[in-house]
Amino acid sequence: MLDLIRTELENQTVLLLGFGREGQSSYRLIRRVLPELPLTIADANGSVREYDLVKDDRFVNFRLGEESLDGLNTFSRILKSPGISLKDIAEGIDPAAITSQTDLFLRRYSGQVTGVTGTKGKSTTATLIHHILRLAEKDSVLMGNIGRPAFDVVDEINPDTTLVFELSSHQLEYIRRSPHISVLLNLYEEHLDAYRSFLDYQLAKMNIAKYQESGDSFFFNRDDQRILQRIPSLVLKGILHPFSLHDGSSEGFYIRDEKILFSAGGPEEVLFDLRRKIKLKGEHNRLNIMAAAAVCRQLGTDPAIIAEGISSFRGLEHRLEYVGEYNGVHYYNDSIATIPEACMEAVKALGNVDTLILGGFDRGIDYSGFALFLSGSGIRNLIFTGEAGRRILHEIREIKKPEQTLFLLSKFDEFPEIVSNVTKPGSVCLLSPAAASYDEFQNFEMRGKRYKELVKKELQ
Repeated sequence: MLDLIRTELENQTVLLLGFGREGQSSYRLIRRVLPELPLTIADANGSVREYDLVKDDRFVNFRLGEESLDGLNTFSRILKSPGISLKDIAEGIDPAAITSQTDLFLRRYSGQVTGVTGTKGKSTTATLIHHILRLAEKDSVLMGNIGRPAFDVVDEINPDTTLVFELSSHQLEYIRRSPHISVLLNLYEEHLDAYRSFLDYQLAKMNIAKYQESGDSFFFNRDDQRILQRIPSLVLKGILHPFSLHDGSSEGFYIRDEKILFSAGGPEEVLFDLRRKIKLKGEHNRLNIMAAAAVCRQLGTDPAIIAEGISSFRGLEHRLEYVGEYNGVHYYNDSIATIPEACMEAVKALGNVDTLILGGFDRGIDYSGFALFLSGSGIRNLIFTGEAGRRILHEIREIKKPEQTLFLLSKFDEFPEIVSNVTKPGSVCLLSPAAASYDEFQNFEMRGKRYKELVKKELQ
């Protein structure tokens, strides 16, 4: 990796575009190799120049605040952080100049990478794969969008290390090499504020397979029509491995009689019996489990270890996380649900949801079909927050059932009093917002933590 950094960046005019967690990680690795390479750091945060990491580096220039995106076409190498969107200015930049941690890392380590993406489920699936591999005593590193920048794990990599890489659309957008094993779980409307169109978002996701080579493997959800529509437009060199919740194919991975099965056109192999006690709830998690089991099988993991790993996996925070029972009401935190489809799956997975808290930052997602679902869901109390909540409320107001009551909050922290007054004992109160968190919170994690704090403080 260090040799590649030197080859790519030495004698180039280099811009670090974005100086959050990943940008700082890039800076640290570059300075290990090229301590006197002139660098420019661009970030909307004007205080970056005061960071201890860079304030004494005399080879660094800064473009901060409103000028952070100016003059990008003057650099021969741009290391773009995932949080920076170029949708409105990319036409003036040479695409060959744009790279990233993910791009460089895959160009060096793609043969050891199992990459997982999808609008929803990628964190759960990647973590489950890592959990199973560790249970099998395999050398596995979990990294990427889940919180560990790629460059931060370089010193942990051995020739036998499996690199389980959770990949967002932003990380995949400018890559030139795909992982050896790639997983695509689903394609839903999300991050529309960062792309010129929903199609551009889908194409960024498809990069996880687009640049595979012969002998690589692509595992994809055959039930997702958007994925099926995209595949024929790409010349894929990897081996295709479809998986489905439904029986109906003699090849691939599928479910019949509550068993996850695999067939290559011959005898069927049982990967996992879904009647075993598992902690992951919902049909969407069956797909995540199937994808993880399929990948671990590909990596040569013993079937008994795969089954043990699935059964022992506890899930992740903010993903259908059980908060507790207070005054007879069961509280669940599903703050990760930032799109309607995720909220719908959560409601179906739990059942008996009497109160649903939803809304937040409005990114222009179409909520008309979601409103129809809520109207027919049997949920009696719908609590809305933020501009997205206002729009969902507007969509459902005319079609709600007589027994449904709608509440609009002026701020998120107002929900406990309403919930305690209207929710039936023995039922579920669910936070599953179907919207981003950026209006009141920095991210979905902060929203979920605040929900749990208020539940435990106000409702016990």
